[in-house]
Formats: sequence, structure tokens, C-alpha cells
Amino acid sequence: MGETRKRGRKPKAPASTTETMDFQYTSASNATQTDYVAAQNDVFSAANDSVATAAAAAKNDANNPPPARRGRGRPRKSEAGHMEDTEPHAAASPERRPYQNGAVVLEPPPQPGAKWESVAARVVPAMDAVVKVFCVHTEPNYSLPWQRKRQYSSSSSGFIIGGKRVLTNAHSVEHYTQVKLKKRGSDTKYLATVLAIGTECDIAMLTVSDDEFWEGVSPVEFGDLPALQDAVTVVGYPIGGDTISVTSGVVSRIEILSYVHGSTELLGLQIDAAINSGNSGGPAFNDKGNCVGIAFQSLKHEDAENIGYVIPTPVIMHFIQDYEKNGAYTGFPILGVEWQKMENPDLRLAMGMKSDQKGVRIRRIEPTAPESHLLKPSDVILSFDGVKVANDGTVPFRHGERIGFSYLVSQKYTGDTALVKVLRDSKILEFDIKLATHKRLIPAHTSAKPPSYYIIAGFVFTAVTVPYLRSEYGKDYEFDAPVKLLDKHLHAMAESTDEQLVVISQVLVADINIGYEDIVNTQVLAFNGKPVKNLKSLANMVDNCNDEYLRFDLEYQQIVVLHAKAAKAATLDILTTHCISSAMSDDLKT
Repeated sequence: MGETRKRGRKPKAPASTTETMDFQYTSASNATQTDYVAAQNDVFSAANDSVATAAAAAKNDANNPPPARRGRGRPRKSEAGHMEDTEPHAAASPERRPYQNGAVVLEPPPQPGAKWESVAARVVPAMDAVVKVFCVHTEPNYSLPWQRKRQYSSSSSGFIIGGKRVLTNAHSVEHYTQVKLKKRGSDTKYLATVLAIGTECDIAMLTVSDDEFWEGVSPVEFGDLPALQDAVTVVGYPIGGDTISVTSGVVSRIEILSYVHGSTELLGLQIDAAINSGNSGGPAFNDKGNCVGIAFQSLKHEDAENIGYVIPTPVIMHFIQDYEKNGAYTGFPILGVEWQKMENPDLRLAMGMKSDQKGVRIRRIEPTAPESHLLKPSDVILSFDGVKVANDGTVPFRHGERIGFSYLVSQKYTGDTALVKVLRDSKILEFDIKLATHKRLIPAHTSAKPPSYYIIAGFVFTAVTVPYLRSEYGKDYEFDAPVKLLDKHLHAMAESTDEQLVVISQVLVADINIGYEDIVNTQVLAFNGKPVKNLKSLANMVDNCNDEYLRFDLEYQQIVVLHAKAAKAATLDILTTHCISSAMSDDLKT
């Protein structure tokens, strides 16, 4: 039997513990929207109840009075997608004070001549620099890498900064085909050019070639990192209407956050102002009207309300200065080590630490990291650039606050050096280490490049990436993907900068591959006795093979053997049958 539902009461929505990015979809294709939701780790499109305003209430004139009471039955669903009460909202009286933590607060009317002071009122001049971003996306089809998915549209927010540039979120323009901007109060959309996309920090920089766009608008000024309980105002174009929206709150927490889109950890602000779909890329202002961050994600959970996250100014300025310094976005460097806390006193004694020494123990070092030939496992990191590291891996941040020492690393730029002091065999050593970006065996992003593939005899070979796993197994790929792939995703390290995890994605059935049809997402270890380093090396070995047979060694001790000439001859027919233009992606041809 179906679930019994009480009259007039909606069932409780299931809880979600995933930090989700806010994004507003405008596409008419529900299937495409669902695909992108899965691709963005629970990107939500939330509906919010509208706040009563005097303009809305003006419709209830003498010829159309509001009903005296609410009718029975469920609320009527509006075209905007949110649940709307069947009783029109009453007109806003002088006692109503909007935009206080997202609610309407009733207060006594002010004295004649008195004015209400609020953060929203003080940031009004800067609100003219907030723009609406319209983007058409065409996402690659990672499961069928020779084609792309159906295009879809989205809208989000952005704001104008100095140098005729606009900032928004990276996920707002990911896989973009066309980007347009519209200013507040304008009816014109201007074509924009994407200058840089910072995937890790979820920031993108745009510009507009039409000089008319920049007329009459002052760029936003950046402020310092706010303190706890400082007032903030988030401005943008969220779902629920077409005009600009303002929500206010306070800074609740400052710490190293997990950036959902970037799959990395950087400094972030937690605020209690409402951040809804479409707020992505909108600025967060302090009470002086200066920008202190960019809204980019929020937490949806049944036990939490109004938890939003903002990219703070140190991360924003790092992105801007990186672009200005290098002419492109180069990323945030990492130290390239995995470390262990040293909170246990016996562990500290065993590592030869004195009572006044603190630090963290190195567990593993990335083989591709520049410091791999300097640092060693079981070294104890005592300090980074002169700042002492505590036994729990934190460093002093501000008065009464501590933060993970990865914050110090993220303040550096790619190619910078840092002085690292370590304890090895009870001796203190110092190293000048060059910092570099992270090389993952299974990349979290493809940097807007189409996926690579190679086809021989119907066997589709590809390199594993996080977008590929998400395409194959959905947003819960961390639970549904094969255990061996997940183990490599979470724990394996690349031995070289060009190493890839190559798998047989699927088998396009033909007479040549009878008996192999069930091979899916299985790693290729070797070809004709030679290890497979990456997809390009595999393609070259197969194309240049003069042996009678092609032998692929797979994991789980599986092997695939094909007659070489027959396999190459059958490939053309298989490509024609499946309307595939080429047996390999363009990047493998060079």
C-alpha cells in the first residue's frame, strides 16, 4: 500500500548531509538538469517562499479583495516552482521590516523623520555592480566520450571588479558554450568572454568587450577578512524571482572548508544568511559596503538551517593575483605529503621528540612532488615558513583562533619556495621546498578538456577521472563504484606526472569480441607483457604492434586475446555501426 498522507500536510523531505552548491536551472530539459545535479555532488535547486511586499499587495484593490479566510486543501503550486499559499499576502505596513536574517520582523512604527539603519541599506551603492550571469552549458558524455550531452541553460550571479572584469563561480560557467551578463535594471544581455576558471577555488573571471556594459557602474571594493559575528549581506539573483535579492546574517565560523566543486580544502566562511539556487557567484558585503566573499555553496540537512558558505577575500585575491602574475590560472600549490597527528605522548617519545617540540609525522610523500627527494616518511614537520605546527596540525590564525597548517601552504603560489623544518633521527633539518600543484592518479576535474578514449575491436579504453565515475555510477559513486577503483581514487598516488588509470569502459558487441561482452570498467595492467602507463602509450603500442595476437592483461587475472589483423579490420565496421567518427580522441593523435 502507498504511504498514508494527512490532509494539508506535506511529507518531510529526506535529510542530506552533502554540502551542496547553489545553482539555478532555466533549461526545459528535466533529464539534462538531473544529469548535471548528479555531476555536481547534489547541486540543489531549492524553492523558497516569497516575502510579502507592498508591490505584490497592491494587486488586491477594491475590485479584487483578498478572501476572508484560507480555503481547504493543499497550497497551489506557482509557475515559479515554489509552493504558494492560496491566500494572497497582506500589504506591507509601516510595522513590517524586511530583510532581517531572511525574515519579516514586526516592530513599532518609527518616529517621524527617523530612518532604519541596516547592512542592506549601507551596501546599496555597491549593489549596482552585481550582475546576473546566463550560461549555456554543453557537458561531455564521459560514458560515451566521442559525443556530448544535450545542452542546457542556467542562471547565477556575479559582480564587477576593477580592470573591467567580472567574478562569478567556476561551477556557474563550467563546460560553457555561451555566457551572457545583464546589469541591474537593464534589459540588455551582453556577451561575455571567460578569462580564467579556477576549479579548485570555484572562481571564474569574465570580461565584456562592449564598452556600454561598463558605463555608469563602479567596481566592487574588497574588504578584510571579517571576524566572527560580523554582519554580512549576500546579494544576488536566486530562485524565486527575476530581480536582485538581498539576505543578511553574520559570520558564524572561519575555518578550512571542503570545496565541493573543487574537491579541495581551502579557507572559507560559514554564514547564517540564506544562500539559494542562483546566489552562486554573488558577493557578500560587510557593513561598510566592501566585498568580503563570494557565495558558492550551502549545507542542506534536516538538523541544520541557514548554513551558507562564502569564499573569503584571501582566496579571491590569490586567484586574481595568480591570473595577473601568470596571465592564466595556475592553481593552489600543496605540500604533497600525508601526515599523522602526534597527540599521543608515547608516539612523540618514539619519534625522538623533546617535551617542548611539537609537530606532525609524515606518513607518505607524493612521488611527483618536488620535495619527494628531500623529505622522508617518519620525518616530523616542526614548522612551515617559520610558523610552528602543533601536534594536531594547526597553526595560530588570529586572536583565540587556530587553523590547519595547509592554510599557510595555500597562501603560496605555484613555483614558490617554503622553508620547512623537520625532525629526523632526533636531528633538526631545514629544507627549501618548491611548491607545486597536486597530480592525482584519478583527477577530480578534466580542465574543460573532452575525455580521452581509444577503440580497438569494440573495446572502449578510457582514463578514469572523477567525472567519469560520476557519469557511470551517479552522485553516490563513492558507494557504488567498484572497490578497487575507489581504493585507487582515495589512496593511490601517481608515480609519474603522465600516469593514468586505464580501464576497459565497455565492449561494443561484435563477432570479433564474442565472450568478452561482460567486461566493464576493468583496469588494464599490461599489453603484450608491457605495463600500461597511460592511454596514449596503450594506443601507440596497439597501433604499432606487429605480433600475431593482441593480449591485454586485466585486473583479477583476466586476459583478453584478439587476432591482430582481424581486430584492426573489424574496428572500422564497429565505428560505422555506432556512428563514431574516429577510433581515438584528438589528444591521442598528436
